[in-house]
Amino acid sequence: MSNSEDSFISHLIEMRDRLLRAVIAVVVLFVLLFPWAQDLYALLARPMLAALPQGGQMIATEVTTPFFVPIKVTMMTAFLLAMPWVFYQMWAFVAPGLYQNEKRIGVPLVIASVILFLLGMTFAYFLVFPVVFGFIVGVAPEGVAVMTDIGKYLDFVLTLFMAFGIAFEIPVAVVLLVKMGMVSIAKLREIRPYVIVGAFVVGAIFTPPDVISQFMLAVPVWLLYELGIVVASFITKPEPEAEVDYAPLSETDMDAEFDRIETGQAESESRDPK
Repeated sequence: MSNSEDSFISHLIEMRDRLLRAVIAVVVLFVLLFPWAQDLYALLARPMLAALPQGGQMIATEVTTPFFVPIKVTMMTAFLLAMPWVFYQMWAFVAPGLYQNEKRIGVPLVIASVILFLLGMTFAYFLVFPVVFGFIVGVAPEGVAVMTDIGKYLDFVLTLFMAFGIAFEIPVAVVLLVKMGMVSIAKLREIRPYVIVGAFVVGAIFTPPDVISQFMLAVPVWLLYELGIVVASFITKPEPEAEVDYAPLSETDMDAEFDRIETGQAESESRDPK
């Protein structure tokens, strides 16, 4: 077996080991959190329950939903708690193949990615959910009792969690694009109006059709884009400008240059007489 094949197999084995360690961490946390599965779901459902009228409640329309939904919430919580360890395993796998300067920027970006994703979810839970669910309950027609299915509620909040978590990763994406040379700081500033319009389009897609919740996604996306430009400008060294010699010509050099131009014009007229 050749050295290249040995190296490829060793990389596959290391990837398997790293993946196994990440999965074990998630499973261990899931087992530890399982006794509190109902409490975790109650915590997740609190923004919706707080928006419902007095005596309002959520429902389960399928037989197995009351069992599986809390388990899904517990698994999601276990993954979030294990996320630093999961990202560390990913980093430990790819780091040996990176240059030293790539490692220096890679570690802060990985840490920032985890923190920003969790901040996006926190922002959605504490600020966006009360507004969104208040709007949904407020626009219900008179005589209609809002009783959301717990499975559909979980799907809805996961969508918002992912939307805000990914949106908060924009500074990391901007810095990576600049460091990889795919876009310049000037270009990022130039396309700012299009980014703002795109932010509001994304807000309209992933939030209910009220202006407040759309703004609560669009404005952070815009501000995080600006933050990415600031950070990228700070860590990117400007390219040195080429030095140009602007020394004035002497009278002798100017006379010689005029003579050369007149000679060239005369030769051109002699070859192409009118």
